[in-house]
Amino acid sequence: MMKFTTILTATLIACSSTKKTVENNPKSNNETIVVIADTIEKKVSSIKDTVVIAEIIEQKEETLTDPNKQIESIPLKKEVVDHSVFNKLLQENVSENGNVNYKGFINNKSVFNTYLKTLETNLPEDNWTHNDKLAYWMNVYNAFTIKLIIDNYPTNSIKDIKDAWDARFFKLGKKWYNLNEVEHKILRKMGDARIHFGINCASFSCPPILNKAFTAANVDQELDFLAKRFINDTQRNKISSDRIQLSKIFQWFGKDFKTQGSLIDYLNKYSDIKINSNAKKSYLKYNWDLNE
Repeated sequence: MMKFTTILTATLIACSSTKKTVENNPKSNNETIVVIADTIEKKVSSIKDTVVIAEIIEQKEETLTDPNKQIESIPLKKEVVDHSVFNKLLQENVSENGNVNYKGFINNKSVFNTYLKTLETNLPEDNWTHNDKLAYWMNVYNAFTIKLIIDNYPTNSIKDIKDAWDARFFKLGKKWYNLNEVEHKILRKMGDARIHFGINCASFSCPPILNKAFTAANVDQELDFLAKRFINDTQRNKISSDRIQLSKIFQWFGKDFKTQGSLIDYLNKYSDIKINSNAKKSYLKYNWDLNE
């Protein structure tokens, strides 16, 4: 319990101003709980284990106008889709640097298919949060890319598979999809260029696949992590202050990285090396070898 308390200390501090307001201007118990719950919900989007918050709140009950009021009624946000099966498969079959053990997925094909069925039967709805939708579609792209590879395994490259990105080989709800549609018509239209660091095309030069599933709770912080990791990865980008040799991802999807400034402005948000605005720019050859 203590380790979770440490993680959540910042959340409780951030909520202190709201608590003081409540103490100085008491409301009914129900209204007080709503205020506290609303504040906490906004502060814990990046914390994985939200169940712990209920326990922390119970320890802080004396800050409420009625310390005897029970807090169990505060609704805690849950994932609309359970991605835990995919998370376990990724942890077991993807290394820290993104190499994939496709044979491991083949050996656990029935379990993997169970997760794919979960995606098929839980298409996003209008009332889903942005992060729920983002996590869902990121996992869809990565999971069905893995399916494409294991259905055609062994293969040296995804490019050796006919119509790899255009074939409508998976169904979600009542519609058949292909990988291009998920990437270009759904994910890119969500307006977050970081998706390019989170979806994986099963190739060495792609941003290494994360060895965990995306969830509504972790997708924002994981995309930040992946952006920083990829941009500073010297195997995929070579950066100095006055010269940059970049992955072709930044060429193919250039406009996605220029919505709030130049490409260099975007890179400097994550780069460990400050890049000059007039730095010379070129693009590296893309390696399509399978990422295993």
